[in-house]
Formats: sequence, structure tokens, C-alpha cells
Amino acid sequence: MKYFLLILALLGIIVSSLALREHYRQEGDAPCDINAHWDCGIVNHSPYAMVPHHAADWPLHFQIPVAVFGIAGYILLGALASARSYRLLLIPTFAGLAFSLYLAHIEKDILGVWCIYCVISLGIISLMSLLTLGTAVSRFVRKPASA
Repeated sequence: MKYFLLILALLGIIVSSLALREHYRQEGDAPCDINAHWDCGIVNHSPYAMVPHHAADWPLHFQIPVAVFGIAGYILLGALASARSYRLLLIPTFAGLAFSLYLAHIEKDILGVWCIYCVISLGIISLMSLLTLGTAVSRFVRKPASA
């Protein structure tokens, strides 16, 4: 399970890096500008691609691209998977799933445009969540009773 989770974390880092690259792209069309409903350029250049979404909400004078949180999150998930800390891995995995679902809500209900990188990341974190939960539960059930 460790290696499968590590591969998924690496894929998450790659997808988040592509989204970050799109966030900073200034010229040319987005490589994932498919149609009116699928355009990662629109999503990654929207105010929702930054945390916080509005600078007035943030006491500091800078905003952080959401993709940076994705990269950092997948690095953390990979480190915990490498250490086989599956019970501890449940917390950031489900936090990442919740954040990814929130971003999917933004894309669907507010922007009306989907980012292919974000949808792939949602698939990755969903799969990681299921695998981590299954592994943690199976290890808990199989754990021998202490004498």
C-alpha cells in the first residue's frame, strides 16, 4: 500500500505543479482550454485560485496560490505514507479531500468552469482517502490484543 500511496502523492505533486504553472502563465492559450466548460486558465486566474480569496481578509500583504497548498499537501501525504503512518495519514488526507471538494463547489457553482488539473487532483485525493481509510481500518481490525 505504501508504494501505491507514494505513486498517487507523486502524481498529485505533478498535477498541482501543472496547475501552479497555469496560474503564473501570462501569454498564450491554456493547454487545457477545451471548451466553455473546461478551461483551467479561467479557474487558475480567478480570485479563488488564491488564499485568501480577498486580500482584505488576510492580515499579511501576500496571497498564496491554491496549487502551492496542493504541492505541500501531497508532499506531506507522501512522507506519511512512506513512514506507513496510516492512522495519522487519515487527518491530512480527509482535510485535503474536504478542501478539494470545496474547490469543486467553487468551480461548479460559482465559476461555472472546470479545471482538468483540479478534477484529476480530486480523483487522486479521493482514491488516497479511500485507500488510507481501508488500510487504517484493516490494520486496526487485525491488530493483536495486548496481554
